[in-house]
Amino acid sequence: MPPAGVPLSPPGPAVLLLLLLLPPAAAFFPNVWSLLAAPGSVTHQDLTEEAALSATLQLFLEQPPPGRPPLRPGDFLGRTLLADDLFAAYFGPGSPSRRFRAALGEVARANAAQDFLPAARSDPDLHFDAERLGRGRERLAGALREALVAARAGDHSLARQRLGAALHALQDFYSHSNWVELGERQPHPRLLWPRQELQSLARVGDPTCSDCEDVSCPGNLLGLPLLTSGYFGTQPPKPPGKCSHGGRFDGSSAQPPRGGINKDSTSPGFSPHHMLHLQAAQLALVASVQAFGLLRNRLGDGAFSRLLEISRASSLSFVLDTTGSMGEELLAAKVQARRLVEQRRGGPAEPGHYVLVPFHDPGFGPVFITSDPDSFWEQLSGLHALGGGDEPEMCLSALELALLHTPPLSDIFVFTDASPKDALLTTRVESLTRERRCRVTFLVTEDPSRAQGRARREALSPLRFEPYEAVALASGGEVIFTQDQHIRDVAAIVGESTADLVTLPLEPALTTSGRSLVFHVDGLLQKVSLRIHGQIGDFRIRSPAGVSQGQEEGEGPLGRTRRFGQFWLVTVNDPPETGTWEIRVTAEGTPRVRVQAQTSLDFLFHFGTPIEDAPHPGLYPLTQPVAGLQTRLLVEVTGRASRASPGEPQPHFSHAVLRGVPGGAELGRVPLQPVGPPERGLLWASLPPTLLSTPGPFSLELVGQDGGGRGVRRAAPQPCTVAPVLLELSGPPGCLAPGSKAPLSLRVTSFSGPQDLEFRTSVSPSFALTSNLSRARLGQNESAWGRLLLEVPDSAAPDSAVTVTVAAEGAAAGAGGARPAHAFLRLLVLAPAPQVGRAALGAGRGGGPGRRGGGAGAAGRGRRGRGAAGRGAAR
Repeated sequence: MPPAGVPLSPPGPAVLLLLLLLPPAAAFFPNVWSLLAAPGSVTHQDLTEEAALSATLQLFLEQPPPGRPPLRPGDFLGRTLLADDLFAAYFGPGSPSRRFRAALGEVARANAAQDFLPAARSDPDLHFDAERLGRGRERLAGALREALVAARAGDHSLARQRLGAALHALQDFYSHSNWVELGERQPHPRLLWPRQELQSLARVGDPTCSDCEDVSCPGNLLGLPLLTSGYFGTQPPKPPGKCSHGGRFDGSSAQPPRGGINKDSTSPGFSPHHMLHLQAAQLALVASVQAFGLLRNRLGDGAFSRLLEISRASSLSFVLDTTGSMGEELLAAKVQARRLVEQRRGGPAEPGHYVLVPFHDPGFGPVFITSDPDSFWEQLSGLHALGGGDEPEMCLSALELALLHTPPLSDIFVFTDASPKDALLTTRVESLTRERRCRVTFLVTEDPSRAQGRARREALSPLRFEPYEAVALASGGEVIFTQDQHIRDVAAIVGESTADLVTLPLEPALTTSGRSLVFHVDGLLQKVSLRIHGQIGDFRIRSPAGVSQGQEEGEGPLGRTRRFGQFWLVTVNDPPETGTWEIRVTAEGTPRVRVQAQTSLDFLFHFGTPIEDAPHPGLYPLTQPVAGLQTRLLVEVTGRASRASPGEPQPHFSHAVLRGVPGGAELGRVPLQPVGPPERGLLWASLPPTLLSTPGPFSLELVGQDGGGRGVRRAAPQPCTVAPVLLELSGPPGCLAPGSKAPLSLRVTSFSGPQDLEFRTSVSPSFALTSNLSRARLGQNESAWGRLLLEVPDSAAPDSAVTVTVAAEGAAAGAGGARPAHAFLRLLVLAPAPQVGRAALGAGRGGGPGRRGGGAGAAGRGRRGRGAAGRGAAR
């Protein structure tokens, strides 16, 4: 029993519920992306996702859904917890869980990345190795505090990264130490509460292990009632008599005493104490649930739900031009925002995150972030179209700021009547939209009938809006040109097009006037709509049964048509007829056609490259494929009816089609192979080498069948690109402090032949950053290293985020060559440490609604941080 005064874990309902609901240990899924042959092992990904699902279920049980029957624990007894099941039970059948699953994946990948990031993988403090138990507990508490601070500041992506790092260390404690071997059957009572020192620790001179010549070492611990952990590798060196981590990749395990004590997997070759793997995993899981409970307690249910995207709603982000000619557009944006806020207020679709960024010339920002709809509306109402402005404006700078603060898988709406003055940011913003997976829609008014428009100092090119087209294409959005008198109606229509809708692929992908386009409607789609805009002369839609409808406004045989200038919306009657539909558009120039629908069946995707000869074999995650590097496509199918009757056929995807963008030429067709339990909907495929030598973007389309054997297609919302090189950008494992200097490291590797590269760096906000790497010439499979130094001024806002961006551009970039590669690194500037005696987890400062400075923000995973792979409870 712990001594009096030692804080225990929070009250036990969550843990008791978890223990009640969890099936036998076989229900823990092996890491399906790992290449390690350790059947039945429990991984960091499994532990993290299972704990998050249990915490989510506990929240759902304690807060019954409005207007729906409360959930009952017995409904989940003996079942594997699945995100789709939880959302369907709480929010109703068909409720999308994409953002929730994406958030869980972000935490899990950040967790596993601790085994692979150069700054983290060999640090014993981050893995409770080498008897660094006290220091490990300090780093664990620090990471949890950083997660708390970032979440309170509204930077949930950064919070999820730090939470993943904290959970990795927490879980490693039970695999790398001898806590289980000491006979303990509950999590350590002090580990998450650092006010009390750890006790009964082995000292430097205490021998802890005996020699073991076999791969399996069940009796090599000396039996002392002291807490210890194994040494890994040669740094720090293992003292005489101490235990090793063990396994085939641990160099210290060959030094007496040989063997090891890790319980990372069920394989003796990797884990000498493999026989205790499941007991260690069970304790690590319960401890992880405790950590989620602590965060929920500190943050409150609302902020905790935003941290894990436990909501049906996406965020609402506006980027607004505030120059004098924008009066009508600003009014339209206000009307549309007010409409969305009021429609969704108090319901399951109410956004949990609002972002607003104004811009003009020469300024942009500041960014305003809040979770309070009234605060958002008050801030928006205070914007006025003043001053003038000659075209162009600082639109892309404002959009970049919005992207840094908008959660992934969200929509961003840009209102302007001017071209961008900062077009040099185009490729960086493109990369950031892909990294954040946000869709950007530009509503551009260009009305020559205006009596008082913008002053123009020179004749402007008709191609001046091409940067918007490029960003829209990269993000899966679009550029909609309209006129003042129609902007409110068009904004209302576009505002209803949330990120939860799927965009149906068109064949051919490139729209040509007078040429027929086809799209396929399956029985899992509803609320199908067509948006057609441009200099349209005529269009006609034909259903699979041969019924046709023209452009006439009003109700027709196929649906309702509305027109606003050169913008048409056709809402197809529900339920839509299944099969192949056709649309033919006659227009001057290139018409724009987009078909969208609601569905619960969708997918998330990632990329990775297999690593077999490293200390932690698995799949190294990539934000995008890299030219010349073997790459796998990883797919998570969402919205499957996992609770269907036994034997009832389920929708499934059989292969992926890869097409060039924007032309639509087929670049490859790869079979999708299922892995793991079918209910998880996990698939993978190897990308063809020919695709990895293609410089242009490509689209991803999954093809399969529904439960009745009828065809189903789903397309990724954004196109993908192949990066010319691999960029790995990493920083210190902890946080930054005002007045400090932080060393960063950059590694760039080419896998596709000789390349001459130039490097550019930037920081948001504008802190000083120096780099010793500006150019490099790399041959095939060659790397170059760079050292960067980030200077955080004394005036830096505490509890805020910094984004460092590195771009690598080759001589062939542009003009059809490879696009630049970008790496984004997100770091936290933390307030001074709390007073001695305060719990680190509770010491974060609040970050309530309100205005934030113009550059602090989120960043991304440009560095090579393996995610969902890695061995169970691995280092």
